[in-house]
Amino acid sequence: MARGANPAWLLAAVAALVLAAGLSLAFGARVTSLSELVSALSSPPDTMGEVAVASRVPRTVLAALAGAALGLTGAVMQGVTRNPLADPGILGVNAGAALAVVIGLASFGLGSLTGYILAATLGAALSAVGVYAIASLGAGGATPLKLALAGAALTAALTSLTTAVVLPRGDIAGLVQSWLVGGVGGATWERITPVLPFLAVGAGLSLASARKLNLLALGDDTAAGLGETVWRARAVAALGAVMLCGAVTAVCGPIGFVGLVVPHLSRLVTGVDYRLILPASALSGAMLLMLADVGGRIVARPAELDVGIVTAFIGAPVFIWIVRRKRVAAL
Repeated sequence: MARGANPAWLLAAVAALVLAAGLSLAFGARVTSLSELVSALSSPPDTMGEVAVASRVPRTVLAALAGAALGLTGAVMQGVTRNPLADPGILGVNAGAALAVVIGLASFGLGSLTGYILAATLGAALSAVGVYAIASLGAGGATPLKLALAGAALTAALTSLTTAVVLPRGDIAGLVQSWLVGGVGGATWERITPVLPFLAVGAGLSLASARKLNLLALGDDTAAGLGETVWRARAVAALGAVMLCGAVTAVCGPIGFVGLVVPHLSRLVTGVDYRLILPASALSGAMLLMLADVGGRIVARPAELDVGIVTAFIGAPVFIWIVRRKRVAAL
């Protein structure tokens, strides 16, 4: 644990995470009792209620993994770019990953989840590089405002290209349209297992970059003066974020705003030390996405809203709040 860290918030976050997981297992089209919940988790399911709980386990795990990865990705991107508006959705990374997967489906007949992951990671990486290159043009370099504008412009362009690829392909349109909404429904262990190595490596690189992100927060000149190789620190951290984002997008579709909202909420609790922000963002992201998934099941019962729609409802007002803050340009 980082020096000066207060373990109280960590214990509270873990307790809240366990509570969110319990809600995710208990609520759905069929509400299950506590006894059915305990029985389903401790022995093979027999009743309809226990079967319902057992079917929600992989969905809950996928929501937790995806939320943790997106929260971590947002925190790393904000640290790498020193931009409080950085988020895989706003910076075009999600859109790039989605376009790459759609092109792979339409042109190369992608059929395996590993192929989805590789395509999404490549698309996410190219988009991240493209946004940073565009924002770096002109005087002043890649300022927070230029990054946000470049990301918004590239997101619009890539989304239009995705639509243009899908429209003439009626054979894949239904699959792609439901995937583009972003959700964790239909999760199975067969879908989760292939992404675990990518998530593990991405999380490892991201968490290992915490100290370097603290140095980058002091400014490039100061970080270089303290012995840090700035370009290498940014590249390693960005690689971890891109791997996380690519893996989540491949299995869940593009889910926005989690990476934007969670790091800001985490900073309110932990302060500005990335050694605390990163694990706090992972825990908070997992909790937020599980609760958003539960909310989508309850609001539209007996049908359900995909979690990507729910996070958009949550994220939009938070985004406006962040933009209106006086210190938006200073991270």
